[in-house]
Parts: sequence; C-alpha cells; structure tokens
Amino acid sequence: MPAPIVTKQRDLDELSERLQAAPIIGFDTEFVSEDTFHPELCLIQVVSPDEMAVIDPQTVDVLPFWKAVAAREKTTVFHAGREELSFMLRAVGAIPQRSFDVQFAAGFCSNEFPASYGSVVGKFLGKQPMKGEQRTDWRRRPLTDAQINYALEDVRYLLPLFERLTEILNKRGRLTWLKDELASWQQSIVEAQDRKDWRRVSGIGTLNARNLAVVRELWLWRQDEARRLNQPPKRLLRDDLLVEIAKRKTDQPDQILAIRGLQRSDLRRKATELAECVRRGLDAPLERGERLTQREPPPQLNLLGQFLTPALTSICRQHEVAASMVGTATDVRELIAYRYGFGGIDPSETPVLLKGWRADLVGNLLDDLLSGKKSIRIADPKNEDPLAFDEVK
Repeated sequence: MPAPIVTKQRDLDELSERLQAAPIIGFDTEFVSEDTFHPELCLIQVVSPDEMAVIDPQTVDVLPFWKAVAAREKTTVFHAGREELSFMLRAVGAIPQRSFDVQFAAGFCSNEFPASYGSVVGKFLGKQPMKGEQRTDWRRRPLTDAQINYALEDVRYLLPLFERLTEILNKRGRLTWLKDELASWQQSIVEAQDRKDWRRVSGIGTLNARNLAVVRELWLWRQDEARRLNQPPKRLLRDDLLVEIAKRKTDQPDQILAIRGLQRSDLRRKATELAECVRRGLDAPLERGERLTQREPPPQLNLLGQFLTPALTSICRQHEVAASMVGTATDVRELIAYRYGFGGIDPSETPVLLKGWRADLVGNLLDDLLSGKKSIRIADPKNEDPLAFDEVK
C-alpha cells in the first residue's frame, strides 16, 4: 500500500481542517541545515488519533498546516522540537499553546537527557522504530515509499508516548515541572528569533564584561551578514574565531587579520567591518549584570563545586530525573558563589538551582548542605547511589 503523501494544495487544506479539529496531534519535520541561514524544510510528518500523513513542502504552501497547529485547545506533541517550533514561528509568528515534548518529558521520568527518539520509544513503549534512511537527502525528489514510511516512524509513536509519559508524570507529581520547563524552553526559542541568543556562542564562559560586549556586536554582525548571504552563520565566522577577536580587544583591521584562521579572502574583505564591531563593543554601555567587577573566584569555590556536583547527580538518580536537565557544574558553582558572595555574582539574581522545580528537587537540599543544616554520608558504597543526606541535629 503506497504511503500517504500530500502533494496537492486542496488535499493539504482538507488535512489542515481535520487537524485543526483534532484534540491532539503530533508532528515532526525533515530538514537540511548545512547550506542556508535558516534550515530548509523538506518534509512534514503529522499524526492525529485518526490518521498519519506526510506533507511535501516542495509542492504545496504549508501555511494552512502551521495555522492548524497554532489553533487553540489542542495538544501538540513532538520530540526535541526546537527546529519545528522555529519553522512555525517564522511561518505564523506563533507556537502551539499546549506543547508536549517527549524528550523533556522522558528527562523527568529517567536519568537520560537528551535521549534520542528511538531510545525514548524503546524505554517507555518497548518498541523499536524502523531505521534505514538516516542519511537521506530529503531535498531530492521523487521520494520512495520506503523513505516516506521511514519518515512516518518519527511520528508513529508520539501519541502513545504522550499517554504513557503523562501517566508517569502525573503519578510522580511532575506535570507542572514539565509545563514550567517547556514554557522556559519555548521562550528561549522565541527570543532566538529576535536575535537575543548571542550568549549561546561557545567558549564565552570565562570572558569578562567588556569581552562579552564585543562578542555581542560581532554576533549581531554575523547574523545580519549570514542572513544576507543565506549561509549558516558559523560558516561565515566560527565561534572560536569570534571569541578570539573579542579576547584581543583590538579595533585595528591588520591586527584582527593576524589571528590564525582569519586569512580567508572573504573575511579579509570584511576586516574593517569586524574592527567596527570591536569598536562598538569597547564603547558600548554594559548590560545589567555585566557591570559587576569580575574577580578571580577563590579556590574553595571549585573545591565546594566538586563536592556538591556529585550530590546533585545522586539526588537526580534517586528521583529518576536526568541530572543533565537539572543543572551543570557551573550552575552548582553559581549557587555556591551566590550563597557566599564569591566572584562577580549579582546578588539580586537568584541562581537557576534555587528557582522553581529545580529548587524543590535539588537546590534547597544543596543550600541546606552549604548552611550546615544537612550532611552527606556514604550509606552503602556498593549501591548505585551510595550517598545519603541527613538532618544535622
């Protein structure tokens, strides 16, 4: 039996009407991101309680589909849906009002995050999605039935996963945790559309406030230039080169071009523009939170961090929540620095581990350890989780 694929506008319009009326849908996309500023949408797979289909964006205007997803009173299910929501934002300026990301949900029910779709399906449903087309160039046409059926595997189990994970989360009292985490995550996706995610540049963790101001200006220039050329930003200027320019803090074009890796002809032609970015960063007022004096953290900060980070991991394992979703070693050090006034921590900014569900799960306990209200001991060295946390009397 041929796999269902929508290649006519009338068929898509009718499908979109049915999806808009459905109480729950799941969807996924296939895209290529190697050559363009925004990923190129190649395929949309969608499932509802009544049907599954594949939509070919090369043959139809997919705007009616995105409007159907944005409709009120509908639960929308996906796995690791950052790009899917980004496609939707660019199309209709909205995201689903009730989202359920099975990757995040699984992170609140197990010790693995981020987990692949196949891993989530296997762990919670005992199924194994079909493999075989991972290296397909989804831009090429025609698509075979095998390719289309493979694409449908990415949505086949979304609704059963929603039911199973919702059952577990409800039993453990974590549905609100998931809702809060998805709201924060989706807000980060919305802000990324507004060019506010320059702090995602890799390698900026040790930069001071002035370096960061230069990074911001270089990142904004890179975004504008990459969009104009329709190429991936990091192909235009890699993160490590952007950070190296910021570290040097020189607005002299010849000194910028002396950095190894900036000898490409296209970058040499942009040396003056790069220098202007550095100049703007050096002259710009610092953002709130960046004005604090950057002091070298005391050695005990790292020592305490090395002590408490395993505690965070142990707590998460005991509660079957993925530690990588809860917080990092940096988050632990920020909590310690906040509590003891180390480094350039803004005392008005509450650390992430002391907010919301993270505080309930681990932050308050870590805070009690720091204040001496609780202690750590080795309860059973042969146990997978050997640590125990006791009240100090």
